[in-house]
Amino acid sequence: MEQTLATWLLPIIGLIVGIAIGYLIARYAAPSGTQRQVDNLQERFDTYQSEVVTHFNTTATLLHKLTNTQQDIRDHLSQGADKLALDEQTRQRLLTALHSENHTPRERLSASTFTEPPKDYAPKGADATGTLHENFGLKSRP
Repeated sequence: MEQTLATWLLPIIGLIVGIAIGYLIARYAAPSGTQRQVDNLQERFDTYQSEVVTHFNTTATLLHKLTNTQQDIRDHLSQGADKLALDEQTRQRLLTALHSENHTPRERLSASTFTEPPKDYAPKGADATGTLHENFGLKSRP
């Protein structure tokens, strides 16, 4: 009986030890699915951050170019006003308008405060419906 017990017990213990060793190797050798997802998300986030930085750097460069171009246009118009204005008064008005930074904003139209719905002013008889009535133009059945 002792030999039968050893015959069964050793393979079972070997199987349990093998499963434990396989589990430990699988757990520490390859990253888990969650760890892969975290790594993937971290990589995507890093890519996104670099794209945002690139976007704002490009925007800053373009704004700088726009500012320089605007200054070049002002200089060109100023030189044109100096050369092409017929008299001193016109030249001064052009230069003043060109260099003034106080541009008044355009006035916005205010919303109408009158909120009453439109009335039906179409000519009608005493008991006739007007053109805005829901039954206007429909013939009644006898």
